[in-house]
Amino acid sequence: MLTSVTIQRRQSEIRQALAELAGKEKPSDDETRKMGELDTEYRSNETRYRAALTAEDTERREAGADLETRGDREFAAMINRFEMRQIALLLDEGKALSGPTAEIVQELRTKGGYRGVPVPWQALELRVGETIASGTPNPIQTMPIIDRLFPDSVAGRMGAQMINIDSGLQEWPVVTSSVTAGWAATETGSVAGPTVFATTDRQLAPNNTLGIQMKITRKALKQSGDALEQAVRRDMNGAIAAKLDAAVFQGAGSGGEPLGVVTGYSTYGITATAVNAAASWSAFRSAVIRFMGNYAVSAPGSVNLAITPTLWGKLDGALITNTAVSEWDRLLANIPASNIAISANALPATGNSPDEVVALLTTSAGGVAPIFVGTWGAVDLIRDPYSDAASGGLRLTALATMDVTVARPAQLELLTDIQ
Repeated sequence: MLTSVTIQRRQSEIRQALAELAGKEKPSDDETRKMGELDTEYRSNETRYRAALTAEDTERREAGADLETRGDREFAAMINRFEMRQIALLLDEGKALSGPTAEIVQELRTKGGYRGVPVPWQALELRVGETIASGTPNPIQTMPIIDRLFPDSVAGRMGAQMINIDSGLQEWPVVTSSVTAGWAATETGSVAGPTVFATTDRQLAPNNTLGIQMKITRKALKQSGDALEQAVRRDMNGAIAAKLDAAVFQGAGSGGEPLGVVTGYSTYGITATAVNAAASWSAFRSAVIRFMGNYAVSAPGSVNLAITPTLWGKLDGALITNTAVSEWDRLLANIPASNIAISANALPATGNSPDEVVALLTTSAGGVAPIFVGTWGAVDLIRDPYSDAASGGLRLTALATMDVTVARPAQLELLTDIQ
């Protein structure tokens, strides 16, 4: 029973006892003393009652928050037990799914149509203890809700948000108007007039489908333990992340590709500034200052930066005169290394000429990600029983429908012509 309810009942008993004692014309000394004790207890209980209500209100809020997120946490716990090797064995030899894997596949089928077996995006996250290409165990925790891209992808490090859509189109209205404020010049003068509340809709459409093909040999299929599990998960993760990174930034907007942020900067309304100077921290500092002037960021540490390996080499090799400090050291002193992505896959290797490169700056403002990446449903895993039939292998085709759009152009800036 709640403490506040217990105190309320005791207060009711005290009032009833006091009413009986107060009705006596000549109470005895014991009764008078008892009235004093009850009155003191009543006042003390009032303080305890207010304290109990405050404490219980906090408990109620915490319990409500727990109820709101419990479903997501329970689904995340099931995703942690999803086994890719069961999918491979189902497609190869028809072995029935079981446990959480069967429940998740059944749930996904109720929300969309799939030619093959649906695989949730969360299942492609590398599990704890996964061995990566360098051969070093890299413990990566699977988060309850995957609202971003794969952790090691450039798009994920640049603040892009992954949004899963069941079906159809989705639009996100982003506020583009600003509130006008002004002082009244005179006692009867008017203040600044009203500003129209304007929004711009950012649309994601299921027009682009990415396909990944995997070949699993007969020997690998017989290794039905963790080896097969990790191989399938790692290969799908790496293939999708690499292609998605390239599309998010360099997608042509034709030939089945979505329009990338760098390629379509003019279409998205992203500011592009030509540096026309040697690579240095001052060029990036000017861009950060412009972000601050637009109220997109309040500190350089909130900026995400994507550069090419060539640009990193120039910055690291450019030493300040008479010092051992490079331009790269100056950049790291202001923008954390965790916010910098060095990639030859996401950004074009050169700019307008072979001796020039580009760089991209992004930031999240007001909880809004700079880039939206929409995915439709789950990954559709389809079996090809003919291509590798002679060797007893299994060929899988994974289809993923996705699109890219930009939230607010003010949250991104492209630097070009960095020499």
